[in-house]
Amino acid sequence: MRLSIAAAVATFTSAILLYPLFEGGRWFWSSLGVVLAVLAASVLSTRLSLPAWAAPLVSVAALWIFLTASFTAEEAWAWVVPTKESVLELAGLLSTGWDDIQRFAAPVPANEGISLLTAGGVGLIAIIVDLLAARLRRAALAGLPLLALATVPATILIDPISWPAFIIAALGFVSMLAADGRERVGHWGRAVLVRRTRAARADLPAHTADTRALRLSGKRIGFAAIALAVLVPAALPAMEPVSFFSFGVGGNGSGLGNSISIPNPIANLKGQLELPEKRTVLTYVNNDNQPRYLRIYALDTFDGDQFGMTQPEGAPENRTENGPLPPPPGLSRRVKVDNVRSTITVSDEIAKLSFLPLPYPAREIRIDGDWRADVSTLMVFSTRDEAAGVEYQVATSEPVPTADLLDSLPEGTQGADPRYLEVPDDLPPGIRDLAAQETQGASTPYQAAVKLQEFFTRTGGFVYSLETQGHSNSALQDFLLRSRAGYCEQFAASMALLARIAGIPSRVAIGYTGGTQIGGQWTVGTNDSHSWPELYFEGVGWLPFEPTPAGSLGQGSARVPTYTQPRPSATASSAAPTPGATDSSADEPQDPGTRQNPRELDREALIAAGGLPPDESMPLIAKIGIGAGALLLILLIPAAIRLVTRSRRVRTLGWKVSRPADEVTARVVSVNYPSVAAAWAELDDALCDYGLTRQASETPRALARRLTEQYEFDAESGAAVMTIATTVERVLFARDPGEIGPLNKDLRRVRQALARTVSRARRVRAVLMPPSTLRRLRLMGESLLDGFDRLENIRWRRTAAQKGA
Repeated sequence: MRLSIAAAVATFTSAILLYPLFEGGRWFWSSLGVVLAVLAASVLSTRLSLPAWAAPLVSVAALWIFLTASFTAEEAWAWVVPTKESVLELAGLLSTGWDDIQRFAAPVPANEGISLLTAGGVGLIAIIVDLLAARLRRAALAGLPLLALATVPATILIDPISWPAFIIAALGFVSMLAADGRERVGHWGRAVLVRRTRAARADLPAHTADTRALRLSGKRIGFAAIALAVLVPAALPAMEPVSFFSFGVGGNGSGLGNSISIPNPIANLKGQLELPEKRTVLTYVNNDNQPRYLRIYALDTFDGDQFGMTQPEGAPENRTENGPLPPPPGLSRRVKVDNVRSTITVSDEIAKLSFLPLPYPAREIRIDGDWRADVSTLMVFSTRDEAAGVEYQVATSEPVPTADLLDSLPEGTQGADPRYLEVPDDLPPGIRDLAAQETQGASTPYQAAVKLQEFFTRTGGFVYSLETQGHSNSALQDFLLRSRAGYCEQFAASMALLARIAGIPSRVAIGYTGGTQIGGQWTVGTNDSHSWPELYFEGVGWLPFEPTPAGSLGQGSARVPTYTQPRPSATASSAAPTPGATDSSADEPQDPGTRQNPRELDREALIAAGGLPPDESMPLIAKIGIGAGALLLILLIPAAIRLVTRSRRVRTLGWKVSRPADEVTARVVSVNYPSVAAAWAELDDALCDYGLTRQASETPRALARRLTEQYEFDAESGAAVMTIATTVERVLFARDPGEIGPLNKDLRRVRQALARTVSRARRVRAVLMPPSTLRRLRLMGESLLDGFDRLENIRWRRTAAQKGA
């Protein structure tokens, strides 16, 4: 029974390590419940003396009953007995929980599905630990499933595991090992202990061993191991989390919420446009001094009422600090691009913004913090940091397509996810007919896109108005077919929807227009909030379109892309070189033998094309050098301690002490002892450093004779060691030690003689890693552990008065 309880305690204390992954406490109580259920089943199996293979089956049954009673009691018989309906309900909750952990970042909400998934996992770990520790008597091996509980937060979270939680988990595991050791030793008989033996307990049966001292030694070892496990990593560099358990957007640690901060982009957009006064949102400067749309969100799903956003995913390898972002989807290297460098400063008054306003497509970003790029949309977000008050640099490689180029692109949407073409089945027929009508006569997707844009800006009779309300099917139908009055969100969503009906992948971008140039920089305010559609063309990727009316009667700072404007001639300047364009020769097929890492190719292309200037921060080799130097300094700490101790003793050895013969012995000894004690201690350390022994029973004079004879000291060295020995004996035992001269020269001569008796390697070790200092450090550690020993001696004892009462 003791081992069953210890296994349960070890499991639950290890489960505490999971706390940073969840928001709320339901997972905690569910995990506690499953551990207690497994414990009850284990105790029952022990009482019934079931075989080792049967005990886990009883534990699985107990776990199943507990989960049924906790999560699907209404579908169970008598609230606890599983039924077909309860099993199906549990399966559905497990599926929901799995989907939720894929969508959310830590800490995730502890809803029913996630709590069930967590409790079930902890319960299975508890069953395995109980099987190994209590049934198979392999307590040390039971640490492997416990390690799995620690691995999950260690690999998901960016921040290290909390050291108090680690200590609690480690103590739980040590207690299980101690219980296992006590069970084993308890069957041996009485233990014969040499160190720290205490009187045998009278209340123990004759055949039972008193294991208290053994437990004491085990606790000393356990406490020392836990202390080292906590202190040593503090001096080591942190490790990057791997992606084995990087669900969703990755780790959050003690971040700002259970997922990315995503306010309703549409509601936020209209709210900013309706503000009575303009407020500055951000400012930016760039190397070509041109305004650019700054996108924050990319809405990719349409539910029939409005566009929404799929939870972005940001793997650790897509952090901005790792270099170039993932390549823009669909953009061929043969398309000429403008390389622009921008510096953006976000106002510190912006609240709860976890996405960066960026020109599209960003290729490299330099910013402090844990910011990651979503591969499919290139939105850059953080689960830990906010954009308020942040300044960052952005390098973009903007495609510069021409109308002729877009007209010549082959039809196809292989590079776009199918979700960008999804349209609800219950869409009003009038909207489908409108899309077909307005794109009639278009022979290419590009021509269809231009016709749709012209429908909103020129031929459709639309007007800009902030008075429109609602996002329902009827509101959309009213905007497109009757009122034709709305603000940028209606225009962007409507064009994106019609483009999907026409077979063009589309999404809705929300962010800001380029703003107004003031004092050499571009200033973007709340009145520049904007929404526009982005359409996908195979070979060029995602391109913005502008269906919202511009000017004083619309979105004042909106601008129509040049590639959608009427062509001045049949042959546009598609062959003309574009300023800052990349060389298409870089896209020629490469020899497979010289193929490089795609991310490295992106980096080289970005630098060659005018990306961000090289990072002036400290190079990796310098960081490695500093780390190696710090490690060397740590390793030299014993040598430094030895040098300081030796220098202090040498100064003491220089004293010359003489006292009258009629002084009392205590006065003489107290005056002369510091110098002589320093000499004797230094001789003892020198013997230890050179690996030479000094027997505890040897007198100083016997030691001097043995060293002289064994190591064949010359006359001067022999006389020096004898002088030290006789001086020590005089101070310790003579009534009148007489005059004592300096001993530093004698000690130096003896040390040189000792050094000649050992190898060069031993002499180097004596200087760099002196064993005498290491011995003192070890004794200090033992003294610290002795403090834990004293805890074992604390007992409540009744006083004589209490006994009489």
